[in-house]
Amino acid sequence: MKVGIYLNEKYFSDNKKYINQISSAFSPELCSVVKSSADLDGLEVLFVLGGDGTILNVAAECATRGIKIIGINYGHIGFLAEFEPDKLDEAIELVKGGKYKVQSRSMLKIEAAGKEFLALNDLVIQRSTSGTNFCNTVSLHAEIDGTTVDNFSSDGIIVSTPTGSTAYSLAAGGSVLTPDIGAFILTPICPHSLHSRPVVFGDGSLLSISPVNAGAPLGLIVDGRTVGEVKDGEKVIVSKSEYKADFITSDDKNFFSKLLIKLNIWSK
Repeated sequence: MKVGIYLNEKYFSDNKKYINQISSAFSPELCSVVKSSADLDGLEVLFVLGGDGTILNVAAECATRGIKIIGINYGHIGFLAEFEPDKLDEAIELVKGGKYKVQSRSMLKIEAAGKEFLALNDLVIQRSTSGTNFCNTVSLHAEIDGTTVDNFSSDGIIVSTPTGSTAYSLAAGGSVLTPDIGAFILTPICPHSLHSRPVVFGDGSLLSISPVNAGAPLGLIVDGRTVGEVKDGEKVIVSKSEYKADFITSDDKNFFSKLLIKLNIWSK
């Protein structure tokens, strides 16, 4: 089994310690540190040390290559990570022994401005808040399978996977979706209407979003990174990707227990 190590160096004063801890458990020729996307080629498992953002940085690249991710939380919430730092040895033994489960997470395929993107968490289309492109609210027309859902007057829209439903979408008032559900959620950001509410829809549907009378380009953000702009009249097409993000998990995984602990809803 060929494994890789990817870490967010800002969390480590001495990253050699953690690299050596993992690499010493595998043959030198079968374990390498990942510095770029090219380093992912040929890997079967990737140890990701950092927070949720670190995992999101490599999730799409791993999904397209069929690489399984095992996350070790050295960040803040660490909702995507299966293990805390004190369980690193346990994670290593789990991979070495091959006695683990794999949980596949659905992803969004986003088509905009002639480009295609993958998202594990979410797509955000939002108003500009600075410079000459500043605008107060935006109007976004949303259609699902060719039928109008609504014209949202808001700060923007979030389209989230079940994985991303516990992130920005939740903060904006969206519902929590369990990882195994076949659905996505459309959540308006600060809507200027009492009837505008989050919409949960089947992940086999095709969602189309387009700005209406936009005075300036809107930001297009995929998994927390700005990837482009959306101009008036342009369409953003969102559907379920053929790729999935595979996460290595232990046998005792419980989504709701993790939800309560990670989001500090309940201390037990």
